[in-house]
Amino acid sequence: MSIPTGDNLFSPATTAADDLYSFRDNYFPLNPEERVSKLQNQSDLALQILDTIPIEKRKLPLQRATYEYLRGKILDIVPVYKKEAEDHLSKAVKLNPSLVDAWLCLGNCIWKKGDLNAAKNCFTFALSKGPNKNILCQLSMLERKLAQDAENPEEIVDESIKHAREAITLDVKDGYSWYNLGNGFLTSFFVTGAWDHSKLLQSLKAYQNAERDEKMKSNPDLYYNCATVNKYLENYERALTGFEAAALMDPGLNAMEDARMMVLLLEKLEYLLRGQIKAKRLSSLSSSLATVDLSHSYKRATMDLLSEGLNKGIAIAGKVLFFAKNESLAPLYYVLSDSNHTSYVITVYGIQNDAIKEGDQVTLLEPFYRFVDFSWEGKHYQFKSVRVDFVEQVLVNGKCLSPHHAARTSIYAQLKA
Repeated sequence: MSIPTGDNLFSPATTAADDLYSFRDNYFPLNPEERVSKLQNQSDLALQILDTIPIEKRKLPLQRATYEYLRGKILDIVPVYKKEAEDHLSKAVKLNPSLVDAWLCLGNCIWKKGDLNAAKNCFTFALSKGPNKNILCQLSMLERKLAQDAENPEEIVDESIKHAREAITLDVKDGYSWYNLGNGFLTSFFVTGAWDHSKLLQSLKAYQNAERDEKMKSNPDLYYNCATVNKYLENYERALTGFEAAALMDPGLNAMEDARMMVLLLEKLEYLLRGQIKAKRLSSLSSSLATVDLSHSYKRATMDLLSEGLNKGIAIAGKVLFFAKNESLAPLYYVLSDSNHTSYVITVYGIQNDAIKEGDQVTLLEPFYRFVDFSWEGKHYQFKSVRVDFVEQVLVNGKCLSPHHAARTSIYAQLKA
């Protein structure tokens, strides 16, 4: 930041404060309490540097404002709300309302207190002083938080995405701004019911742009959120690699638990596909597939005839052998068999869990097919998978699903920042 006093009086303390925040963003010990303790120690050292400035050198309003701002910023380094930090930052903006970074810090401090609307007012006022990528990113992040308890979450998340885009226009190479945009699209995917994969692809592209910025390569949240996107895109190997990388950077993220749950799901699917399906049961189920009336625009096919990706104008039918229960709210996983006794998995998004049951005959229109084939920790996973996004893509026992089977409620998965 520029020092409003016109000299280098506050340079050492400004550098100490900046170094303190850089340390916070890159220090993730195994024990979270150790992190808080270390931050507090580093904060105390930074305050000592600030207090070397003689009192007579910080009496003028602009000097006093800078001093109060730096003191509040340094005190606010810990994760919990500190009234002392808010008091100093409030004094700073009163003495110098143009001190934009003080408004940013004050908004963050008040956010910790839980007063989200007051925090938003701080960010909005700061933006009235001129465009600022850091303010825009924080406002975007705050709006995603506000959306969780709002009646119109989609609109608020759209605003979050708009502000994230504005930040990027100010500095197209800034990795944090791209990361923030990725978070906006990922949140949008969840609040709209976790079915629109185009939002996942937009999120993934933003995260990939973020990774080009060298300073973001030490950000564990980026790896965690990117792994989450890959999880929902069913890029299982990339997701597992990302969760593992995030866990190595920050053990407190609980990313290894996410990886463990994914491996458990994959093992369950493998077990149902191979170990549990007896030939006799498979034969009796698949041979009972009834002929379903379809529009002339669809051609019937079996799994072995599908191409990787979207199969336009194709319809496949299968009997539901198993519902694979898992911890995630979305997607739902089922194991099916077609008339050739080929077993496969369907992952169902945007549809309620009571729409499809074991023993049902399911017809999938324009299936999106993927052949999953990878190894992880010595175990090889290989199976055919079809993704279902809309109720309109599915016929159950020859009948269309009713609109009330569509799941469009907000889903809040674990998302960092």
